[in-house]
Amino acid sequence: MKVLKKIKYLDIVKKLKTHSIDLISDIDNDEIFESINSVSSATSKDLSFFSNIKYIDDLKKCKAKACIIKKEYSKYLSSKCKYIIVNDPYLSLAYLSELFSDNDYRSNGVISTNTNLSKNCKLSKNVQIDPFCNIEANTEIASNVIIGSNTTIGPNVKILNNSIIQNNVSISNAIINENCLIKSGARIGSDGFGFEEKSKKKIIHHGNVIIKKNCTIGSNTTIDRAVFESTTIGEFSQIDNLVQIAHNVVIGKHAIIAAQVGIAGSTKIGDFVKIGGQAGISGHLIIGDNVTIAAKSGVTKSISNNMVIAGFPAKDIKLWKKEIIRNSSRK
Repeated sequence: MKVLKKIKYLDIVKKLKTHSIDLISDIDNDEIFESINSVSSATSKDLSFFSNIKYIDDLKKCKAKACIIKKEYSKYLSSKCKYIIVNDPYLSLAYLSELFSDNDYRSNGVISTNTNLSKNCKLSKNVQIDPFCNIEANTEIASNVIIGSNTTIGPNVKILNNSIIQNNVSISNAIINENCLIKSGARIGSDGFGFEEKSKKKIIHHGNVIIKKNCTIGSNTTIDRAVFESTTIGEFSQIDNLVQIAHNVVIGKHAIIAAQVGIAGSTKIGDFVKIGGQAGISGHLIIGDNVTIAAKSGVTKSISNNMVIAGFPAKDIKLWKKEIIRNSSRK
């Protein structure tokens, strides 16, 4: 059963202003909200939000106590639903979702008695390690880190402050920087897919993985250690579930990579790149900054900055659309 939080409007104001988000509303500071919900499902005790014009009909029927909304859409609210006007409702939702969350991501500082700690590991203050974990040799865990059950950390791992490692994760040969979230089932730092082609003789990997600060790594995603040097994920990158990142891949900052993407070895990806689900990227390519790759694309050549590409083999999305229309007209 969902826990009702009973959040005061004053708490909402403080949360948004902490992140420099201005708002306009006439709601009383002591007004209580029990949860946050969509415009179609919200009740008279809920806070809601509106950011997509596709749902304008739902907005007109919204029963929420109040709605986070842009000024130009507030006229569509019923008289029973009060407005909280902001410039970016979706960003405001992201921050306010923390207020209403049932998850407590603060370390309790408890190390389970069922944890196996190597003599050669180092733990800082207020580390939480849940039952049935293995912390192996040459591992350093910094302050306020949380490690979920059945997880193996090490060897050769450093996890920096305030990172969260969920259940059933394995991490070896890696540096996880501050404020990262590694979701359940992720596998980070194992050897990549490397061998001499004719003999199939395996190539031993000697590098590591570096995940920079404020990243999220999705459930059952795999990130292989480099043959030499580092496989690197840039800061503030968001990687979905079931993504494969091969050895020696370098991904820039603020990447968004959707589920079931596969990136072959030694490809370099720039900053602010978006990759749609089930896209595949060949090895030894260079993908520029601000590139968008549509879902199910097959990328076989390097891509210049600021391009939007689609199809297989992937090409400028305008050309791809023209080809689709032309082929459809022939049928």
